[in-house]
Amino acid sequence: MNGLLALARLIDRLTETVGRAAIWIVLIATLISAGNALARYVLGESSNAWLEIQWYLFGAIFLLTAGYTLKHNGHVRIDIFYNRLGPRGQAWTDLLGGLFFLLPMAVLLAWLAWPMFHEAWVTQEISPDAGGLARWPVKLLLPAGFALLALQGLAEVIKRIGVLTGHLVLPTSPAEGHN
Repeated sequence: MNGLLALARLIDRLTETVGRAAIWIVLIATLISAGNALARYVLGESSNAWLEIQWYLFGAIFLLTAGYTLKHNGHVRIDIFYNRLGPRGQAWTDLLGGLFFLLPMAVLLAWLAWPMFHEAWVTQEISPDAGGLARWPVKLLLPAGFALLALQGLAEVIKRIGVLTGHLVLPTSPAEGHN
């Protein structure tokens, strides 16, 4: 169990690093959006490339931070039932939800998205809009984001098994951090 918990900690560090790096994408997207608006309304200039990079960055924010959100217990769940459970009941709920819903969904979506990225890479697909950008970078975000979510899902499953076997105690207060 100690080896698995070490793996979970390694995945947690990866997720934390990617999540904290992705936070900067919010600033970049905001600056590009403001600059694009200024160029359009003040200078009368516009570019499809600037609009597309905004879309790419917003996609990156959501896809690259899904695992980070899971690690910090920020995904939506039916808390009216979950919060009434004790730590073991919550661990069982998280374990079963992770094994039967989260992991299969995330792995399947990463696997299904890979051919879309690969085709865009091989064909060097470009947006059909004038001045549009290459499509492979944004299509790479799909399998990468779901793979990162699957990895964090695996870490969460390992941690819940650790709780159920008495090898790990998770913080109960949001102020303490979930994981």
